[in-house]
Amino acid sequence: MSQTTIFCPLRITFALNKNNKITMYCKKNTLLIFAISILLFWGSCTSSSKISSSKKAKDWTSSNIYEVNVRQFSAEGTFKAFETQLPRLKDMGVDIVWLMPIHPIGKLNRKGSMGSHYSVQDYKGVNPDYGTLDDFKHLVKKAHDLGMYVIIDWVANHTACDNVWIAQHPDWYSKDEKGNMKPPVADWADVYDLNYDNADMQNAMIDALKYWIIETNIDGYRCDVAEMVPLDFWKKANTELHKLNKPIFMLAEGESPDLHKSGFDATYGWTLHHILNDVSQKKKTVADLDNYFKEDLAKYGKDAYRMYFTSNHDENSWNGTEFERMGAAVKACGVLAATTPGIFLMYNGQEAALHKRLKFFEKDPIEWSDYSMTLFYQSLLKLKKAHPALYNGAEGGDMTRINTTDDANVLAFYRKKGNDEIVVLINMSADERAINFTKNAPVGAYKHYLSGKENKLEAQSTFILKPWAYSIWTK
Repeated sequence: MSQTTIFCPLRITFALNKNNKITMYCKKNTLLIFAISILLFWGSCTSSSKISSSKKAKDWTSSNIYEVNVRQFSAEGTFKAFETQLPRLKDMGVDIVWLMPIHPIGKLNRKGSMGSHYSVQDYKGVNPDYGTLDDFKHLVKKAHDLGMYVIIDWVANHTACDNVWIAQHPDWYSKDEKGNMKPPVADWADVYDLNYDNADMQNAMIDALKYWIIETNIDGYRCDVAEMVPLDFWKKANTELHKLNKPIFMLAEGESPDLHKSGFDATYGWTLHHILNDVSQKKKTVADLDNYFKEDLAKYGKDAYRMYFTSNHDENSWNGTEFERMGAAVKACGVLAATTPGIFLMYNGQEAALHKRLKFFEKDPIEWSDYSMTLFYQSLLKLKKAHPALYNGAEGGDMTRINTTDDANVLAFYRKKGNDEIVVLINMSADERAINFTKNAPVGAYKHYLSGKENKLEAQSTFILKPWAYSIWTK
């Protein structure tokens, strides 16, 4: 990210990043020409096929994400009602708050009585059910005051069938063989597909993306069905957003490694999520997990943030709660998702043991009477913050497999960064397992994370793990 300001008398400032600046003062035209030449040279040196990643900012290295469905988060379903819970989430260890789309929802071809959040009627508008623009700004400021960040969902692939663009710019939309606007997927009958061959539409989309960062000071976006939007657009959009002189966090709903080359900080770990579902249902084994982590590292490298989770809005509403899909393995899968080299996501209500599928097109508030899972998630979120070995991507330690006498059922690994080390043992089966280390054994004095009990681990140490149990040790 670079920024230049020129005055006469001349003052040329090169803003290299958040912490480093080079300032040059000029009084003559010849010096101005010289300075501009330096600027052009600098630009040519810093440009590349891969956009400079904003995760180099220290803010994201130990971050996690908490997804918010504003409609269902509270009985009121408003920004103000959600804002009251920010201190609780901060105490739980939440860093980045992701709000599902906050825009007005289309009425034409609407699904259900309230419609889909992803049927956007106005990219620069606020859903009046949630409150006002000022209410949203206040929420963002409150989050920032608590040291948290806010990103919002962005639907770039399609709009509502009555979006404000349709009457003004019908050429911004894809057409069928009869010249009619069409949905990107047949089942998505409440939206029309955007035409990314149109440069004016792309510019308007980037303008709208900039608007929310400039106007409300949000910290980035979660980009819906990112792989359905051309990579060239994302590269252009991310380049422009990174000129706004603040760290911007960009999450793509997609798994293509090329999304990282187009400026995204994080991509979805859908594949791992589906493997965890299958292991929980005895359709796959620990061997599939071992293969996944090897292939993922080879495909993405250490630098890319992969986002891991046991639930989100799509999974909860359409495929079932984590308890339906994972049963007794919920905590085992949660521990794995939170301790591997990726960024961890929680869906609202998971800390309240959410046992129902939230309706997608109707009002269906989360029941907050049971906070039985709060301490579990709080322990995981705070574990990562306290230990650099668990930081995201290349900033954390490598994931090194510990071989045991039962590798078919127990996933054991350690991550180490400097003098910090975390050992994780997870029984990924419905039977009790007794194990000994056989290779890469952790040796020395360790502390059990939950109990605080200190113990000396040796190559001959024996662990008895109950069904779907886990054990985390710190050094």
